[in-house]
Amino acid sequence: MKLNKLIPLLLAILLLGGCAEVGKVEVPQVPESDPPAAEEQTPTPEPPAEPEVPDEPEVVLSPEEQKAMDLLAGMTLEEKVGQLFLARCPAESAAQKAADYALGGYILFGQDFKDKTRDQAAADIASYQAAAKTPMLIAVDEEGGTVNRVSRYSQYRSIPFKSPQALYKEGGFDLIQTDAADKSRLLASFGINVNMAPVADITTDPNAFMYKRSFAQDATETGKYVYNVTTVMEAEGMGSVLKHFPGYGNAQDSHTAVTYDERPLETFYASDFLPFKEGIKAGADAILVCHNIVKSMDADNPASLSPAVHQILREELSFDGVIVTDDLYMDAIRTSMDIGEAAVRAVEAGNDLLCVTEFEIQVPAVIEAVQSGRIAEERIEESALRILLWKIDLGLIA
Repeated sequence: MKLNKLIPLLLAILLLGGCAEVGKVEVPQVPESDPPAAEEQTPTPEPPAEPEVPDEPEVVLSPEEQKAMDLLAGMTLEEKVGQLFLARCPAESAAQKAADYALGGYILFGQDFKDKTRDQAAADIASYQAAAKTPMLIAVDEEGGTVNRVSRYSQYRSIPFKSPQALYKEGGFDLIQTDAADKSRLLASFGINVNMAPVADITTDPNAFMYKRSFAQDATETGKYVYNVTTVMEAEGMGSVLKHFPGYGNAQDSHTAVTYDERPLETFYASDFLPFKEGIKAGADAILVCHNIVKSMDADNPASLSPAVHQILREELSFDGVIVTDDLYMDAIRTSMDIGEAAVRAVEAGNDLLCVTEFEIQVPAVIEAVQSGRIAEERIEESALRILLWKIDLGLIA
């Protein structure tokens, strides 16, 4: 997917669209005074001609950009904020809550598939979409290996998808590509449009938390893996999410504790960023930011809540797609701050899409932050516009 890099300019056009036309102002004519006598008059030199200022180039929006702009212009503040939330699907009244909070999407887990037939799972997802005013992102983590939300159940697939390491050992990148296509087609058959994959982390320590989920090779080979998977997902129309920026390395599990990354900044530029760059080159739709505190970038904040980390992703890696937080329900976040405050800070840091569980508290918290002036509405619109463009690219919005 190629999102427009001029999101702020698009927003400026949206704002100007509602401005009144400025009328002409009549300037009163001042009568000329008599010139001095000829013998006393000194010739006045001609002023230099002012250089011509070229007209500003006309901004021509693509049909997709115009569609997103039109949708955004018709949204209430509550609807704009709701688009920024990728919520864990609630066990009860999921369709109604999707409508009530104007949620951007649901992320599904194993329990959402465990005791259902294929038809039942697909029907539930269809009910969420039917209730939503704006079509929803429906996401899962189907990485293969230790993280499978759907294929772990035999009613959906005879064997679960294998890990990236196992696939490569068995059939190289050809099998990696075939597997990525198979995953995309299986998920799409349920109405799922985003797979939270591939894992772009470089982790070579077998004892590290992320090792079994990673490709477990160096930056160059991991970059090839990410490029291959992302390219296939793009071709299949399945949304992709590179994770976990800026690179998990050998850090411990942030699901259960605050984790720290002590590595120097140079290591990230020389190694960890490379697979993310390859994924961006392949057309990655989104990038998920982890909760590790990366001291060389920001010693005080988790990466997911750090403006400095997001600035690197936008400016140094030139990523113009959707930035997603890791789950704000994880202990690395919820044990250190109020859950509503975590959502507000996530928006302030530069995230477009917040992966959350407690959306019934967090959506109102972000709305209140806008109403109080803490967050500018234009900041919300910037992210909502990226999300709408992603949905249009995925074919969710015609």
